[in-house]
Amino acid sequence: MAKQTAESDKKLTITLKCFYGFEDVLMEELQELGYTDLIKGNRAVTLKGSWRDVYYLNLYSRCAINVLVEITRFPFKTEKDIYDAALSVNWSKLFHERNTFAVRGAIQTKKIRNTHYPFLLVKDAVVDHFKELNKERPSIDIKHPKIGLDLYLTDYEGVISLNTSGLPLFQRGYRIATGIAPINEVVAASLIRLSGWDRKQAFYDPFCGAGTFLIEAALLATGIPSNIERTHYAFKNLNTFDANVWQEIIDQAPRIVKELPCKIGGSDISDEMVLKTRRNLRGFSFGRFVNVQSLDFNAIEANPEIEFLMCNPPYDERLSLEDEALYQQLGTWLKHKMQGVPAWIISSNEEGWKAIGLKPSKKYEVFNGDLRCSFRRYDTFAGSKSAALENDTKKA
Repeated sequence: MAKQTAESDKKLTITLKCFYGFEDVLMEELQELGYTDLIKGNRAVTLKGSWRDVYYLNLYSRCAINVLVEITRFPFKTEKDIYDAALSVNWSKLFHERNTFAVRGAIQTKKIRNTHYPFLLVKDAVVDHFKELNKERPSIDIKHPKIGLDLYLTDYEGVISLNTSGLPLFQRGYRIATGIAPINEVVAASLIRLSGWDRKQAFYDPFCGAGTFLIEAALLATGIPSNIERTHYAFKNLNTFDANVWQEIIDQAPRIVKELPCKIGGSDISDEMVLKTRRNLRGFSFGRFVNVQSLDFNAIEANPEIEFLMCNPPYDERLSLEDEALYQQLGTWLKHKMQGVPAWIISSNEEGWKAIGLKPSKKYEVFNGDLRCSFRRYDTFAGSKSAALENDTKKA
């Protein structure tokens, strides 16, 4: 193992951001990766670590949207406090003035009427820092900044952080083809963890679309990092970047598998979607082991290669009659053909849930990007539920 530099070993406050409802899932993932002393926040989990951990978490976290490194924390009373705190940071030590930057974040206080103004204050302070050193003024690039700054402001406190990920981590780099309404990759990975899938049960998606659930399930089962195909990270643009440490982490990451630890497969009624799934799978060593076929879910019978169902069925927020019929058929299919198979479904339409006609055993409120959804588990049994549970107990 290459010797770490002092900068790589430096202790930092690292915050991983996640979507609403997935804080516990992210905590579980971080614990599995070996991290302790975690602090759960609002759509976030915070821990202490080094720059090496920052690199590692950007690569290995499946459930985080981005990884932030705290630069300064300050008491907040007036707008001047924001500017003064930002001006106190030695920005030229962190990045070169030729790098473009942008300031984003969350303003959680009513003391500020114009919620864009705090970001402008931070921007001005950064520019003034370089001007005071007689350096070139760094440019702003809102769409594609090299350096991302994050401001989090409450009634009493502010935090300025570096966004070390840059583009959100759901931009994995593996999706060549997409469907009409693809599920977010980070959401898919988080839902799979939330479902409690044990990575041994045969996993199946009957509405596979472009294959996001199948790919994220295979990545989790094999231990291959979800971001293994991603090449762009904002931490590479920082003066603190240690290319040797990053290369060591990349070199040690698993990429090649000769088999899957369980069956993973899916289907879609659209030939085009099946082709897109196969194209997206092609870049992975496990791609040839994931069975995908063009098939209406109604034609699928219970079989040993389906022990766990997860899907994101097509839905329209206005729910046309055709969509309602699909949900009714889905409920009938689960009840009569998938008995004993736990089925997890994500959807955003209450009318669709009613059309399924089954009572969920579990349900969670989640977001697919900005879309509020419900994630529900359905369990169907041959005969009465109590009898089925009694048989399971006897088998155990």
